[in-house]
Amino acid sequence: MSRLLYFIYYLKKLDRKKFFLFLDYTAQQRNISKFRIVCDMVFASFRYNISLLEYFQFRFFEKPSEERKKWAGTGFMYEYQKKMNPVGERHILDDKTLFHSRYAPFFKHRVYNLATLQNDKALAEDILKNEEIVLKVSDGKCGVGVAFVKAKDFSPDSLIDYMIQHQFDLAESYIKQHPDLMQLSPSAVNTVRIFTQLNQHNEVDILGCRLRISINCKVDNMAAGNVAAPIDPATGLVNGPGVYSDITKKPEKIHPVTQTPIEGFVVPFWKECLQLVQSAALLHPQNRSIGWDIVVTPDGPGLIEGNHDWCKLVWQLPVNQGLKEMLVSYV
Repeated sequence: MSRLLYFIYYLKKLDRKKFFLFLDYTAQQRNISKFRIVCDMVFASFRYNISLLEYFQFRFFEKPSEERKKWAGTGFMYEYQKKMNPVGERHILDDKTLFHSRYAPFFKHRVYNLATLQNDKALAEDILKNEEIVLKVSDGKCGVGVAFVKAKDFSPDSLIDYMIQHQFDLAESYIKQHPDLMQLSPSAVNTVRIFTQLNQHNEVDILGCRLRISINCKVDNMAAGNVAAPIDPATGLVNGPGVYSDITKKPEKIHPVTQTPIEGFVVPFWKECLQLVQSAALLHPQNRSIGWDIVVTPDGPGLIEGNHDWCKLVWQLPVNQGLKEMLVSYV
């Protein structure tokens, strides 16, 4: 019964445009009938508790059952993350305003909520000293609910009015990223995603590290059409190409816009990045499994956010490997 409910949920949330794009592409590339693909997809969704799009993104159409078992899909991740990050505790990570207040020592940029700006116009004047400002909604996900505005277009009062009118409740100073990352992709701030897990001894284990790279886009999320590449946790070296969640696009060994190599890129301040997440992961240990987004500035790394519902695509696709067993060991 639970698998049926999951399947109904997957149907309800399905991006139909993307589904038919993936279905057509797979049928042409594999020379398989669409009916056969759909039948296998429905079976796989029930058997492995994956969404319909994940069938394509995990490339189940070319994987035997033994390989399929290794992939962590939406259903498994929902249950796992609910257990590791209880509903009554994860609000610390969900609410960007609360997150900043709790993890402020780990930030490199300034973050003000709407109420603070309304109560202290001097802070609005302070953030307007930046050339560009990032406006967000406090519960936004995957780059949704984000706007980039020019400071010169606003006064303190008009900025507050604009935020109220467009329902933004956070204003952040735009982050200047490290020159190496700027050379790699200047269209957005490219962030490092590090997945941490507290083990039974309350020690921090690293589940994986990825570099999220913008492709001519203002944000770096895979969901917005960008790529993610694997990082060697020991060295900070990007040791694989950047991959898309769109199966019709090939992996990128070289950035398609800047022509800067992705494979072989070394993340600056790598040791400091690891130290940051290890300290942050222990600050509120009631949330045990977190995907941290880190910006690397010329002065070192800083936090952007922590995700209790971290993305299984960013985790698994860059290494082209199902990693479910890594999590099962913690349950």
